[in-house]
Amino acid sequence: MNNLNKFVIGVDYGTDSVRSVIVNAGNGQEVATSVYYYRRWQQGLYCNAAENQFRQHPQDYIDGLETTIKDCVKKAGPEIAAQIKAISVDTTGSTPVAVNAQGVPLALLPEFKDEPNAMFVLWKDHTSIKEAAEINAHAEKFDTNYLQYVGGIYSSEWFWAKLLHVLRVDERVRQAMHSWVEHCDWVPFLLTGGTDAKQIMRGRCSAGHKGLWSADFGGLPPNEFFASLDPLLDGITDKLYKDTYTSDVSAGTLSKEWAERLGLSTDVQIGVGAFDAHMGAVGGQIEPYYLSKVMGTSTCDILVAPNADMNNKLVRGICGQVDGSVIPGMAGLEAGQSAFGDTYAWFRKLLEWPAQSLLLNTKLVDAETAQALADEISAKIIPELSKQAAALPLSDSAELAIDWFNGRRTPDANQLLKGSISGLNLGSDAPRLFRALAEATCFGAKSIVERFEKEGVPVKGLIGIGGVAKKSPYIMQMMADVLQMPIRIHQFEHTCALGAAMFAATVAGIYPDVQQAMAAMGGGFDVEYTPNKELAGFYSKRYQQYQNLGNYIEQNTTSH
Repeated sequence: MNNLNKFVIGVDYGTDSVRSVIVNAGNGQEVATSVYYYRRWQQGLYCNAAENQFRQHPQDYIDGLETTIKDCVKKAGPEIAAQIKAISVDTTGSTPVAVNAQGVPLALLPEFKDEPNAMFVLWKDHTSIKEAAEINAHAEKFDTNYLQYVGGIYSSEWFWAKLLHVLRVDERVRQAMHSWVEHCDWVPFLLTGGTDAKQIMRGRCSAGHKGLWSADFGGLPPNEFFASLDPLLDGITDKLYKDTYTSDVSAGTLSKEWAERLGLSTDVQIGVGAFDAHMGAVGGQIEPYYLSKVMGTSTCDILVAPNADMNNKLVRGICGQVDGSVIPGMAGLEAGQSAFGDTYAWFRKLLEWPAQSLLLNTKLVDAETAQALADEISAKIIPELSKQAAALPLSDSAELAIDWFNGRRTPDANQLLKGSISGLNLGSDAPRLFRALAEATCFGAKSIVERFEKEGVPVKGLIGIGGVAKKSPYIMQMMADVLQMPIRIHQFEHTCALGAAMFAATVAGIYPDVQQAMAAMGGGFDVEYTPNKELAGFYSKRYQQYQNLGNYIEQNTTSH
């Protein structure tokens, strides 16, 4: 049987929804796709944006997993369903949860069903800023630099800071918790029917980038590191893990229960999970020294380099460099921006508020018509802003923004920082402010590229994937002009899910390694943005203004 008659499933858990795709393993063509928006998340449950608390209920993840795969299987038909060989999963991260000894997230137990601290702590949750600061200060007391492979700065978006925060603020969860598990590690455990938390296979990607795991340390930092940070962490490493696995490894086969629920065979292999951007980089056919930029609510930037090139080379202020976290056998380096699409979404919501409020809260029209009009206006705001902003004359005295609306991820993580807009006057209108925000996000991208290059890691160009990359030519052209680098946009719409499918094909043995899966299943690029050389000087000056304003804000940001 040739590979054109073999199929795999990639599951991509995003911030707002989960998407599953059935992909032909022979050529990478999408056979079926389905998306599920988290019901509780849509209702705003368990979240408090003012306090940077963002939690997601495990039942939403389970419902989305079952709904989307069953929908894909139904669309594909029984003949294709019978030839599905493997499923691999990517998720946002760091998005961990407290589980009991059986590996069940506490929020799935009746006594914790409405307790936010018993739910998955989403990547963008920054309630543990204090704990992250303590980890950074504590690490300086040790001869071994346990932060050396995460850029030297631990973030409130990551595994240990979130764990310590939950343990401190919730005694009930603390007493009931046996272990702490990343979303990308828990889903394969769920699908394989796991019943013992000790048996959860921890992915190299999540463990290395967020969990302080390194082969150089023999695994996690020693118990002494955590126990002396806070006695609540004493003994926790015994309940976690020592070994990690790259995503070309099988976590087991589909359990009988889940095979029946999904209409698939128990022979289906389940791959070890990883984070969305890392599998997305594979789906986007990443090459050494090209920065794969997954552009969604935030950005996650991935670069791979041969291990030999990275020998004794550490990049300060990024989100880690881990052997095998993206492509087994190569170093995976991660950076990113805490807010990207979220910045534009914030501005859109600001502008649409009057229309939404007047249409929906007054009796001008009936409720159904009001909602339809409000949705229509909302959908047109960003495209129209892009059109009008593109027509503005370039000016080095124009409004200037800083893109730290959800803190700064890289370079040099600092989630206390805030966004800003300066240079406002009575002529500042919506297109001008949108242009300033677009510039800020592009300047944030440039600061990441600069850090890599200053640390001796060259960047040859960018690969753009994700919603913003596919839908916003104005922003992509501006980014090419700001960076003075070409940006190639991958043709596949659901690139993270495709990357998961490529790993699934490798796990199933259809390909001997993920590079061959990439070559066979990748469809290439359909758009390339080339930089306008004439704008190099203008954007260089504007970038210096951005840096000066950012430095001023950072110097005047208190630690409280």
